[in-house]
Amino acid sequence: MRGNALDIVRTLRRAGHEAYFVGGCVRDRLMGLEPKDYDIVTSARPEIVRDLFERTVSVGEAFGVIIVVRDGHPFEVATYRSDGAYLDGRRPVSVVFAGARQDVERRDFTINGMLFDPIEDKVIDWVGGRRDMEARQIRTIGDPRRRFAEDRLRMMRAIRFAARFGYGIEEGTYAALYESAESLSAISAERIGEELVKILVGAHAGRALRLLHDTGLLGVILPEVQALVGLEQPPEFHPEGDVFEHTCRMLDLLEQPSPELALGALLHDIGKPATFEMADRIRFDEHDKVGAEIAAQICRRLRYSSERTQRVEQLVSCHMRFAMVTRMRLSTLKRLLAMPHFEEHLELHRLDCLASHGKLDHYEFVQNKMQELSREEIAPPPLITGHDLIALGYKPGPIFGEILSAVNDAQLEGDLNSAEEALDFVRERFPVNEV
Repeated sequence: MRGNALDIVRTLRRAGHEAYFVGGCVRDRLMGLEPKDYDIVTSARPEIVRDLFERTVSVGEAFGVIIVVRDGHPFEVATYRSDGAYLDGRRPVSVVFAGARQDVERRDFTINGMLFDPIEDKVIDWVGGRRDMEARQIRTIGDPRRRFAEDRLRMMRAIRFAARFGYGIEEGTYAALYESAESLSAISAERIGEELVKILVGAHAGRALRLLHDTGLLGVILPEVQALVGLEQPPEFHPEGDVFEHTCRMLDLLEQPSPELALGALLHDIGKPATFEMADRIRFDEHDKVGAEIAAQICRRLRYSSERTQRVEQLVSCHMRFAMVTRMRLSTLKRLLAMPHFEEHLELHRLDCLASHGKLDHYEFVQNKMQELSREEIAPPPLITGHDLIALGYKPGPIFGEILSAVNDAQLEGDLNSAEEALDFVRERFPVNEV
């Protein structure tokens, strides 16, 4: 990708225009990280960029942005600009094409505001990005209150960058975050949901959750998670502390999770505030069931897809089933192992244990069973179908589900191994004249 990005810069330079790498790719290379993409800024107007390259996509031409496609990779090429007023806390109502320094000074954080000349191999830093990298801190470019008012989602991005890189947040920037937190409620739930996923799948998500709480942002975007703060748990199972601390520890243990697993870790105990009871000890009876409903509501509020919502809901609703695996009937255990995305359920259980009592005996039991059983033993093809029941003289109806379920149980237990055995089982257990 870097070679293609360099070719784009050279093409713009040969045509008489300035061009530099900008933003995250400059930051990441200075940190010794491999950039995931390369953005380019240039003095060339959008129409000129379009004419200079064979494959382009105009995704934001009014804002000076053209996508140049090279070897299947998109590269954002943006004309230097200065932004007009922000009226919606998201984007400027107008832009004015300007110079390189003005373009940099409108950006969010100093570590994202450096330019790199790949021809001269030189960093251009007008905003103190290298200084803040050395100080390991996140600082806005210019007045933080103004930067956050321009795009309120920058508050969540500040948290994401601080957690990802293990940085602190500069004092003035932190104060502005705290003072501006309530204004995040004006941002669309969909944009908040997208940024939340970036936070959760990134490094040190638990630290990010703590920062969201400390700055007041958590109560604005996820009041249900805020309710976990200070909620006591039985110390014999949770020596780590309250539900919020447990959740943060789980998030910090995540390693390149899917968005669904990360959301499952965040929300797995979301039903505990509603089910808290002090009996012989602290109890949260059916918090998994209650939590699944709340998790689904949160996912829908954040405009996640129905598939993602269902997967998160199932992760939350099933996370307590692992406590019973050593006492399950074989058929019940096999059904658990055959669940879609079972590897995520198992990983959620492992993280749940590591973030609390640390015992992995049930996890190891399941791992051993998965090695003992073949895929066909866990989820064998059905021995009979509804058509077979009709051929036996049964009339279609709710009884079909009961019969087929009973056959499947016996098959998973190893009691039935052929269609003939299954049909004999049905005749004996469900006489056709009694159904």
